[in-house]
Amino acid sequence: MRWDDMRESGNVEDERSSSGFGGGGLRLGIGGVVLAIVVGLLVGKSPMEILGMVMQFSGHQPVATQRGPIAATDNDQSKRFVAHVLGDTEDTWGKLFQESGEQYRPPKLVLFRNAVQSGCGQASSAVGPFYCPADSKVYLDLGFFDELHKRFGAPGDFAAAYVVAHEVGHHVQNLMGISDKVHRAEQGKSKATANALSVKLELQADCFAGVWGHYAQARGLVDRNDMEQALTAANAIGDDTLQRNAGRNVAPDSFTHGSSEQRMHWFRTGFESGRVKDCNTFSRNAAS
Repeated sequence: MRWDDMRESGNVEDERSSSGFGGGGLRLGIGGVVLAIVVGLLVGKSPMEILGMVMQFSGHQPVATQRGPIAATDNDQSKRFVAHVLGDTEDTWGKLFQESGEQYRPPKLVLFRNAVQSGCGQASSAVGPFYCPADSKVYLDLGFFDELHKRFGAPGDFAAAYVVAHEVGHHVQNLMGISDKVHRAEQGKSKATANALSVKLELQADCFAGVWGHYAQARGLVDRNDMEQALTAANAIGDDTLQRNAGRNVAPDSFTHGSSEQRMHWFRTGFESGRVKDCNTFSRNAAS
């Protein structure tokens, strides 16, 4: 992957020097991501809800604390990588929106450590990278890339780029009004029905990530081998794989992001076609 040839975005906000758990609060590092996700899958709650419960019963709340300036060597290469990938997603979606007569408003990407205050509330690294529609920002602890490699067995630059592109995909959904429609449709529905809608939303974000990959490939910045890295990552973080790795029975009704097979299918769909219309995971005829 030739990420250094991608345009570097100026929309990265580095808050690592002012984020974290202070005041002796509970520390949940990157290693907590599997626990938060798996427990959420088992009880039908989101990782954010699980984290909130942990904070409540522990008597601690994550608060911002000053940690001093970021050193030049502190994940500086990873920061540059994220900025270049983000810039390339801006170029791709800017062009696609323009072709449809719309204007693309790129998201900000916030780098943080351990915990952060977002427009959607306090969040910990344990929930993994996420997009907040309330402030149109993507939040990322760079340590997740190490976790993706070491714990999930998904190394490589394009595996990490897939994570960024997936969250940008949620931003695209927000701009297109898809997220609001889904959240309204979830109101008053059973947990299983709401989860099924969440899965469709997540799979579409995977497909949108693939659409970006398609155009990056057309520009000679990635190749088919890079796509395999993304598929490895999609497979590793499928709901069924996470449940099996936790020693639990697979419970499809509790899925919120989709199975490994679904996530790989929809990323590949976007990557191979490059057409937004092919990412309609909500269609009755859509592959499940």
